[in-house]
Amino acid sequence: MHTPPTLTATTPCLLPPNWAVWERRLLDVLSTAVHPFLERYTRPDGSLIWADAWPAGVRDGVDDFYESSVNWPLLYLLGGAADLLPIAQRQWDVITRQLTDFGVLRHEYEIGYDQFHQSEHYTYFYLLCRADAAHAVNRARAARFAGFYTGDDPDAPNYDPVLRIIRAPHNGSGGPRWGFLDDPDVIADQWSETMRPYGLPFHDVPGISTYDDLRDPVLARRMADVMQHRHGRGDVATNLLVTSLLTNAYLLTGDPRYRTWVLDYVEAWIARAAQNGGRLPDNIGLDGRIGADLDGRWYGGLYGWAWPHGFYNISMAAVAAGTNAYLLSGDTRYLDLPRSQYDRMLELGVYKPLEAITPAAQFSYSLPDTAAADTPRFVIPFRYSDQGWFDYQPVLANPLVVLWGVSGAAEDWARLEQLRAAEGHDWRRVEQFRTKEDSGHERPWLRFLAGELPEYPELILRQSHGILSRRLEQIRNDRADLAQVNIHHWQEHNPITTEALVQLTLGAPQPIYNGGLLHTPLAYSDPIAARPGLPPDIAALVSRVTAATVQVELVNLAPFSQREVIVHAGMFNEHRFTSARTGAETHSFDADRLRIILPPAARQRSP
Repeated sequence: MHTPPTLTATTPCLLPPNWAVWERRLLDVLSTAVHPFLERYTRPDGSLIWADAWPAGVRDGVDDFYESSVNWPLLYLLGGAADLLPIAQRQWDVITRQLTDFGVLRHEYEIGYDQFHQSEHYTYFYLLCRADAAHAVNRARAARFAGFYTGDDPDAPNYDPVLRIIRAPHNGSGGPRWGFLDDPDVIADQWSETMRPYGLPFHDVPGISTYDDLRDPVLARRMADVMQHRHGRGDVATNLLVTSLLTNAYLLTGDPRYRTWVLDYVEAWIARAAQNGGRLPDNIGLDGRIGADLDGRWYGGLYGWAWPHGFYNISMAAVAAGTNAYLLSGDTRYLDLPRSQYDRMLELGVYKPLEAITPAAQFSYSLPDTAAADTPRFVIPFRYSDQGWFDYQPVLANPLVVLWGVSGAAEDWARLEQLRAAEGHDWRRVEQFRTKEDSGHERPWLRFLAGELPEYPELILRQSHGILSRRLEQIRNDRADLAQVNIHHWQEHNPITTEALVQLTLGAPQPIYNGGLLHTPLAYSDPIAARPGLPPDIAALVSRVTAATVQVELVNLAPFSQREVIVHAGMFNEHRFTSARTGAETHSFDADRLRIILPPAARQRSP
């Protein structure tokens, strides 16, 4: 590795900015917050305290185990304590053994389930691989996992390379897992109030016109049989999230087969969208035809446009696949796949009062709740079925902001400005909330980058500290019987929040929760400790990002000690630094990283 160019800060920092103090404090306290969680929810070996056996006939739930600590390696990547990486790795390994003992994993990978759920927890694995790319066991795992889709494992024939389809909505280490569940009777017994907001999967099943009709066991079994067939085979759009699994394997190994697989598979879906008038279809039959098992319908596939979440997961799959293909190829044409889907949805936007908006898809964005119930808001239809577009919700910003963050393109920024103009409300408001995805503050962050909300860093850091304190209080007061709790209990008590730190230090939004890689314009490493992340006492603030430039300020809070930091041109060193300006001096070079020396109590700001 070539020695990176070196710059030395010359500006004293006798009065540290508030954002720098709050940032370092948040990093430090978050690093210790994992220990109360482990003490309450895990056994001495790290396994999660839960029931003794996996429910018979149930495929769901593997993701929830891993999601208990899904973002811990991300905190390490940001500069959290050194022991976070071995802790996060231990939790992955122990949970993997625990789930293997339950009989739901094969070769350390899920036997077969939908990619909407699988991809929620494989973000954990991608972050572990980014935190320690030399980890031999994880490198072997990455190749083995990818092999379930390249044909390397003959017992996992998931992929048809001729038709370029993943052969079933439920897929994994056991190959296509046909059907919606192993036993249709299980589906028939699953009427619940929780699923009511999502309504019926299909509206053409004889005798079933409302969700409550499923209370009748005969009708419920009739619906189950239809789901077994229509949701039980063929490719679905959400399988585009598998591209992250193959991209991760390529980044670790450099094996060109993985790159070829990703580009071929994304190309196939681009062609299907073109065949469907530009709209991404959600189901492909085993013969390669759109709607082959749904009477020609382009909608109705599992985790597709009709049920249960619609554009919520379609948008994440399209953005993840497009950005993965762009990362591997440098071809911006792949970004047009998610761009075109968003453009079409924004064209369908209407204004509805808050009281008329259904709650089905409100996962990631909390509407400003100070508005009156009859206040119209800009919303788009998340779902499409036989009756047309329905389920109007606010636009999910995170995937759209990820798209802009990867491209830096003016057209993607313009798309965000179009959304802001349509929504009409003040994007500078900073609400305190924590979603499952640990995202949702993209709107005020973008206003900060636009120069309209200079107080955002301190506001979001203080709120993140408050969210952490609340989670720790919930852990202290938790008296639940852990052998009986809902399987989401752990993730609802995970104290780690990284959104503010990712935005401010890396200049990027949170990665897409369902299988997105961590795309950022900058990354850091500690040359003294030989590890990724900000070194001790250093705070970083990215205040401007364009396609060609990044403005970052680095502060050394240590009054007695010099610090050094390596600044990388992208999380994957995929960019190049060509120049930097320090004060009035401009430095020119061609490098994928820079070495910055910060004397005691010094700061450095790039243009």
